[in-house]
Amino acid sequence: MTSRTTDPRRFGRVAVALGGTSAEREVSLDSGRNVLEALRARGVDAHPVDGIPALLDALRAGHYARVFNILHGRGGEDGMLQGALDALRVPYTGSGVLGSALAMDKVRTKQVWQAVGLPTPRYAKVSADDDIAAAIAGIGFPAIVKPSHEGSSVGITRVFAQADVAAAVEHAARYDGELLIEQLIEGDELTVGVLEGEALPSIRIVPKGAFYDYHAKYVAEDTQYLCPGLDGEAEAAIRALAVKAFEAAGCSGWGRVDVMRDRSGANFLLEVNTTPGMTSHSLVPKAARAVGIAFEDLCWRILETSFAREDGAA
Repeated sequence: MTSRTTDPRRFGRVAVALGGTSAEREVSLDSGRNVLEALRARGVDAHPVDGIPALLDALRAGHYARVFNILHGRGGEDGMLQGALDALRVPYTGSGVLGSALAMDKVRTKQVWQAVGLPTPRYAKVSADDDIAAAIAGIGFPAIVKPSHEGSSVGITRVFAQADVAAAVEHAARYDGELLIEQLIEGDELTVGVLEGEALPSIRIVPKGAFYDYHAKYVAEDTQYLCPGLDGEAEAAIRALAVKAFEAAGCSGWGRVDVMRDRSGANFLLEVNTTPGMTSHSLVPKAARAVGIAFEDLCWRILETSFAREDGAA
């Protein structure tokens, strides 16, 4: 159970880790500015720190008591930062080393879900030197080609025919790690925020175009977000599935689980985001607002999850 407080002084001096060097730097800077403003509005002594080297230098010098981690992508979201903070015995928000590293690796997250009987689309992991055509043939069209270690729809391409494959592989191979070829589930895209072990209302995403890509996530103003995304038993089922998926991946604190729902009503798990966006377009704040949790309160509650690490419970 997360410790709760009404006194901002209990947090001490807080570093808001943002920016960094990953492909998601600009999104992280945007998220971090919003978090910083919200925490300061609630009286928290919060300060921005750009990137891991600067953060670790400041922590070793004793400048901060805890970290609100809003670094997206490689380095900040894959267990690297979490391991360093554990070694320094500095409490932080979000998942620990295991959950962060596992969730960043989409292939191994899917392997864990399969091992515990949770539904996820058919997939194959390949390198750029493998027989991509054979791998896609095994999955079937339509399919998704994406790097296994990136987020924010970075490097993702939908392929509907063999003629699309070469460009998709070239695009995904710009990023480190294996490639993931995944069955494209045709239906509704939903996402479920998880906060302190409980699911927030689902959000059904309806982009103007055919695909919820980087532009639709962070730039476009015409993407629709329906919250809750489902009704009745279907909504209860997707929330329960999200919590199971989150916990199976070793995640804790807060995060977001992305799900596809096919036209027959079956749910398929896509991935877990352990440090979701906190921009004006981001989904966890939208879901929290739907149940009366204002953005400032959400940031406060996320910061409270760092107490579990301080207490040795996470």
